[in-house]
Amino acid sequence: MSSTSSSAVPADQRVGGHRRSSPPRNRTLVAALAITQTIGYGTLYYAFAVFLVPIAADLHTSTTAVTGAFTASVLTSAVLAVPIGRWLDRHGGRTLMTCGSLLGTVLLVAWSHVGRLWQLYAVQIGVGAASAASLYEAAFAVIIAWHQPQRRSAALLALTVVAGFASTIFLPLTGWLTDQHGWRTALLILAGIHAVTAPLHATTVRHPPPAGPHPATRHRDAGTRAVRAALADRGFWLLTAGFTAHTMAISAYTVLLIAALTTWGHPPSFAATIAGLLGVLSVAGRLVTTGLQRRYRITTITAGVFAIQAAAALLLPAVGASTSGAIVAVVGFGLGFGVATIAKPVILAERYDTRRYATLASVLVAPMALAKAGAPLVAAALHTATGSYTPVLAAIAACCAVAATALGACSRPTAAA
Repeated sequence: MSSTSSSAVPADQRVGGHRRSSPPRNRTLVAALAITQTIGYGTLYYAFAVFLVPIAADLHTSTTAVTGAFTASVLTSAVLAVPIGRWLDRHGGRTLMTCGSLLGTVLLVAWSHVGRLWQLYAVQIGVGAASAASLYEAAFAVIIAWHQPQRRSAALLALTVVAGFASTIFLPLTGWLTDQHGWRTALLILAGIHAVTAPLHATTVRHPPPAGPHPATRHRDAGTRAVRAALADRGFWLLTAGFTAHTMAISAYTVLLIAALTTWGHPPSFAATIAGLLGVLSVAGRLVTTGLQRRYRITTITAGVFAIQAAAALLLPAVGASTSGAIVAVVGFGLGFGVATIAKPVILAERYDTRRYATLASVLVAPMALAKAGAPLVAAALHTATGSYTPVLAAIAACCAVAATALGACSRPTAAA
């Protein structure tokens, strides 16, 4: 279906067959989700990096073995992406996100009591399931379902700008708690903080309202046709390839940046400070991207940002030994750090019938999650084989270039029926 024919369906009824609620209620929803996503990412995702060394020491194992548990968590999220997407399209996010939040809280408590490596892996697999049910992809599906097209970008921006500070808040908080009380007590405190997410999801993420009167919204197979049409579109697979390549670049860059800077002679404190800028820069990049949408297509903006990141990754080995050079190169890369997060849901919602938004998003996200889990291992192997970070950064630049090319090749947004 063309974008013209799609617009014949009233905007307040076309997405998932849902009527939109009033803007004040939507603002409450976005505010609540911003809080839950900040806490969720801070406790279920970013805190792991702080606990890595103390857990390895306490369990008398290697940091590599402990890191494998985190990889298992990410892989679990990838495996569950499609079934969770289907659930969201059929039932909405209230029950799923509430249960995911409750599970996350319970698992943080269980994590504090692990005594063996296999127990850590079991907990992290559960954390992967809780994350898939309660973090960004579920929240995006709720935002898309409850907002009119002209309000989506602002709602997504508000959500991701706040949640973009999760690492800035929770990394130092978790470090301080661990220093003061040990990692086990720190986890119990984080579990207490995370506990507030379940009631927020239960009270603000409402059940999907009845379908609108338009006949198309009452056909069960309409959503299935929408998925088939999107999967038959070359542009969908270009988006998948582009965002997957970009995820590989981001994941590898995050892991190796501090090690590379210290190898080039910078003090660890400077390297950690520079790496910490990535969270703040990701917010700046999202603000710039949203502002530019008034004048340019989102695919064009995203492709341009990815191209800048490719250049910045290539520049880092050449100038990274100097303080100013390292700052310039990291800032250039960091401005695109969070752009994919906000661009992906906007592009999908613009291009395709959103009655099955969550299903389509999950198909796209599954390979991204696999790339996120595997890229650091590939980067580490490449560094070990070459003894240098230059080939690794060249590979990161190549991934960004592929992502820019794929996004740039996408056609003008159209809606599939």
